[in-house]
Amino acid sequence: MNFKIKNTLSNTIVFASLVCVSLAQAESILDNSFSENVINSTAAVLVQKTITGTVTDNSGVLLPGASVQVKGTSKGVTTDFDGIFSLEASAGDVLEVSYVGFKTSQITVGAASQYSVQLEANTSELDEVLVVGYGTQKKSDLTGSVSSVVADDFNKGVVSNPGNLLQGKVSGLNVTNTSGEPGAGQDIIIRGVGTLRSGTSPLYVVDGFVLDNSANGVPTNPLNFINTQDIESVNVLKDASAAAIYGSRAANGVVVITTKKGKSGRTQMNLTASTAIASIANKIDVFSADEFRQIVPQIGGSLSDNGGNTDWQDELTRTAITHNVNFSMSGGTPNTSYFASVGVNDQEGVLNNSNLKRYSARANVSQKGLDDRLKVDFNLTATRTENERPNTFTMINGMLQLNPTTPAYTNGEPTVFGTGVNPLIIENIYGDFSENNRMIANIAPSLEIIDGLTYKLNLGVDYSKTDRDVQFIPYSADPDYALGSISTSFTSNKNTLVENTLNYTKDFGEHNLSLLAGHSYQKFFIQSKGFYFSNFPDNGIEPRYQLGEARGEDATQYSNATSNELQSFFGRVNYTYADKYLVTATLRSDGSTKFGENNRYATFPSLAFGWNIFKEEFMATSGFNNLKLRASWGKSGNQEIPSKQTRLSYGESFEDDDIYPLDDAVTSREDYPYGLVFARTANPDLQWEETTQTNIGLDFGFLDYKLSGSVDYFMKETNDVLLYFSTQDPIDEVGYKWQNIPGMKIKNSGLEFALDYQSDRTRDFSYNVGGNFSYIKNEITDSPFTIVTTGAASGGGQTGATINGYMNNKPIGNFFLREFNGIGEDGFSSFTDVNGDGQIDDSDRISAGSAVPDIIYAFYLKFKYKNFDLGFNFNGVSGNKIYNHTRMNLFNITQIANSLNTTDQAIEFPGEDINNSNTVSTRYLEDGSFLRLNNATLAYNLDPQVIGMGKWINGINLSVTGQNLFVITEYTGFDPELNTGSSGDSKSYGIDYFTYPKPQTFVFGLNVSF
Repeated sequence: MNFKIKNTLSNTIVFASLVCVSLAQAESILDNSFSENVINSTAAVLVQKTITGTVTDNSGVLLPGASVQVKGTSKGVTTDFDGIFSLEASAGDVLEVSYVGFKTSQITVGAASQYSVQLEANTSELDEVLVVGYGTQKKSDLTGSVSSVVADDFNKGVVSNPGNLLQGKVSGLNVTNTSGEPGAGQDIIIRGVGTLRSGTSPLYVVDGFVLDNSANGVPTNPLNFINTQDIESVNVLKDASAAAIYGSRAANGVVVITTKKGKSGRTQMNLTASTAIASIANKIDVFSADEFRQIVPQIGGSLSDNGGNTDWQDELTRTAITHNVNFSMSGGTPNTSYFASVGVNDQEGVLNNSNLKRYSARANVSQKGLDDRLKVDFNLTATRTENERPNTFTMINGMLQLNPTTPAYTNGEPTVFGTGVNPLIIENIYGDFSENNRMIANIAPSLEIIDGLTYKLNLGVDYSKTDRDVQFIPYSADPDYALGSISTSFTSNKNTLVENTLNYTKDFGEHNLSLLAGHSYQKFFIQSKGFYFSNFPDNGIEPRYQLGEARGEDATQYSNATSNELQSFFGRVNYTYADKYLVTATLRSDGSTKFGENNRYATFPSLAFGWNIFKEEFMATSGFNNLKLRASWGKSGNQEIPSKQTRLSYGESFEDDDIYPLDDAVTSREDYPYGLVFARTANPDLQWEETTQTNIGLDFGFLDYKLSGSVDYFMKETNDVLLYFSTQDPIDEVGYKWQNIPGMKIKNSGLEFALDYQSDRTRDFSYNVGGNFSYIKNEITDSPFTIVTTGAASGGGQTGATINGYMNNKPIGNFFLREFNGIGEDGFSSFTDVNGDGQIDDSDRISAGSAVPDIIYAFYLKFKYKNFDLGFNFNGVSGNKIYNHTRMNLFNITQIANSLNTTDQAIEFPGEDINNSNTVSTRYLEDGSFLRLNNATLAYNLDPQVIGMGKWINGINLSVTGQNLFVITEYTGFDPELNTGSSGDSKSYGIDYFTYPKPQTFVFGLNVSF
C-alpha cells in the first residue's frame, strides 16, 4: 500500500511540475530568465529514462549485490544475482558503482540506455581508515599496534556485550567470561596482566566518549548496555604508541568502539530477528541413584535411601529461550546523514529464574554546513536493562551433592527435606532483581577554520541509575528462612566530558604533517545508598512490595558518594615522507584527584616509527603488496584505585574502648559517647602506576593482498605498583592503606602473530582462512612480600586458606599450595615435606603454576558458495591451571559417606579414610587448557525476486548458528573458561567456586533489508 502511495505521489509531482512549467512559459514575456530555468528543468524531467546494465570484475565475472547510485541523490539500487541493475536516470547523471573489495567506478549517463561496468579489484587494504585516539588514520600510516574487527567478522549468536564479539579475534587479547550466566562479567586482558588490583580492564571509548571503568551497581557486566548490533567496528589499541594519547587509563590497553552511521545517498532499513535455544553444555558426571546405592555401603558410609531416582542437574536447569529483535534505518543527503535503531533482547539462562532483558534505542546524526567546513555529530543511546539472578551457589551446590534417591517433588510440590531446604523451594523464595537505566549522549561540532586547521568540541554525558533488590520471602518450614529479608541498593553514576581539540593537516609535496593538540576534562560522580530489613509477615507478598511491614530490629541503612576529576593536556605529531617513512610522537599530561597533592599530575610520552618497505624502488618486483616495519616506545598510566585514598579520614568507634570522656559518675561503658579514630591517614605522596612498553612489529601482504598478516614482539613493564597492604609502621594507626610498592615490577613480554588468506571473492566458491597466536610471559620481580593472597578458600573447613596470589619471580595468579602425594597407609592425605622439618604446614607450600595462560590462540574457516555462507570460529588457551574449588568442597569421600552425592573422583584412592579432610592442595589443581568451537554459522542469502518481493525488499538472509558446540579439555568441571574465586582489592584468577555452567546454544536468525 505504501509503495502504491509513493508511486502515485511521484506521478502527481511530475504532473504538477508540468502544469507549473506551462504557466511559466505563458508568462515568459514577464521574466525571461525564470522561464529559461524552468524549461531546462522540464527537459530534465522529460528525458529521464530507464538505465539498465551489468557489473562485472576485470575477468568478466558478474557481481551480484554491487551498489549503483545516482551521485548526489538518494536514488540507487543493487545488482541482482545475475549482476544486472535497472534504475531511472537522466542524461548527464553520474552513476557511482561500488562493490566490497573493488575500486568505486563512475560513469556518466549519455544517450545509451544500456551499460556494462567493469570494476577493478582493490588489491590493497592499506587505504582503509581506522578510528584511533582523537581521530582516524589510514592503515598504511599507522605506526602503533592496532587490531581492527569489523561487523562482518564479529562472533555470531547470542552476544550480550562487545567483549564476546572479540573473543578469539585479536592477537594478544584474552577474553574470559567469568561464568555462563547471561551477561556475565568478563576478564579482558590485553598483552598480559599489568596490575595487581582488580582494575585490569582496558579503557573503553564509544564514539569518542570515554567510559568510566568503575562499577555502576549492575551485578553483571556493566557493558551489557551496548546493543552489539549497533556496532560497526571495534579497534583494539595495544601498544603504548597507539594508546598513550589516552594517557592515564591506557595501561591496560584501549578498546575503541564505533557505532553505525548513515551514508549519504543511501537509504536503508534493516529488520533482524532471532530465536535461540540453549541448554547446559556439559553435565558433571555425579553418581546416578543406582550407583549411589551401591557405592555408599562399599566405602563404609551410611546410606539414606529415599526411594527416588532424581537427576538434580536436570531438575535445576532448563532449556532456555532467547528472543532478539532489532530494527534500524539509515540514510542521508550530501549534508545530512542519520542512523537510528531500536532493539529488544530477552535472554534466559539455563538456571531457573535467570534472565537478562535489554531495551535499547540509538540515534546517530551528522550534519554539514558552511560549504562543508562545519560538521556536527550527535550520538545518543538509551537502554534499560532488567536482570533477574538465581542463588547460584545454592543451585550448583544442590545439583551436584543432593542425594539422587531423594524425590524432587512429593505430591506435586517440592519435597520438604528433614534437614536443609530443597533448592526448588529456594527458587521460589529467593530473588535478585536489578534494573539499570542508562543514557549516553555526546555532541561534537567541528569547524575548519582555515584550510587544514579544524577545531572540535566534544561534549558528553553518561548517566546511569541502578535499583537492586535481593530478597528472601518468609518460609516458615525452615527457621533459617522463616523471617524473610530484603537488601536494597540504589546507585547512580554521572560521567561528564568536555574536550577541545585542534587538528592541523598539511601536505608539502611528499611531506605530510598532522598536528593534534587538545584539552580534556572529565568528572565522575557516584552515589549509592541502601537499607536492609528483615522479619516480614508470611502473607504471600514479596518483601520488596511491603517494606513498611518489616518488624526486625536489625534494620540498617547506609549512603555514600564519591567525586573524581581528571584533567588532561595532550598533543600528537604524525609525519609522513613519500608515504614510506612514518613518525608519530605523543605527549599527554594527566591530573587526577585520586592521587596525592605532591603527585597529582603525571606525563605519558610515546614515540613510534614506521617504514613502508614495499614502496621502496628495490621492492618493485618483490611480489609484496605490503611490507611495513614498526617500532614504538611509550608510557601509559593507571588510576583505577578507590577514591579518597590520599585524604585523611576519621570515623566513630566503640571498639577497643575508644570512648570518652572519663567520668566517675558513668558506670556503664554503653553510656559513654563514641570516640573518634583514624579511618585513613593522609598520603599526599601516593602516585600514578606507570607502564612502559616497547613494541617491534612487521605487517605484510602477498598475492594481491590475498595473504596478509602481522608479527609483533613487545615488552611491557609496570612500575610504582599500587596495592592495598600493611604500612608496617607502628606509628600509623590505620595499619592498611593504598601505597606504591618501592622497586616492585610487573613484567610482560611476548610474541603475537596473525595470518589471513582470502581467495578470489568473485568466484562462485571462495574461502577465507586465518588465525592468530600469542605467547605471553608474565613475571613479578623485586616484590617485598612472600605472597599477596588473591584467591582464598571458602567453606569445607578451609575458609581463608590461600589458593593463589602474587609471588616474587613468579607469574600473576600463581598457585601456592601443598603438594599432594596421594593417600598414605593411614588413609589420610600425604603431602611433600618441602623444608624437611618433619612437619606439614604452610611453609611447605610450593609454586604450582599460574591461572593466567601463556598461550592464546584462535583460528577461523569461512566458505562461500553462491548464496551460501559457512563459517567456523575456534579459540583456545594453554599453559594455565584451574583450582577446582567445587571439587574440593563436594567431590570427596566424606561427602558420599554421609549419603551426599559426588563423582568417582571421591573414591579414586582405595583405602582412603572417610574422615580424611579436604585440605587445600594440588589434589584439586587441574589443567585449564582448552580448544573450543566458539561458534559456527550457516547462512543463505535469499533472492527476494524468487519469492516475488523484489520491489519491496533488497535482501533476505537466513541463518543458523551454533555456539559452544564442543570443548576439548582435561578439566573436569562444567567449563574451563571461568573465574569465580573470592578477591578483595586484588584480582583473583582461575578459581572455580560453584560456577554457573555455560550453555550450548543454537540460534535461528532472519535479516531483511529494505
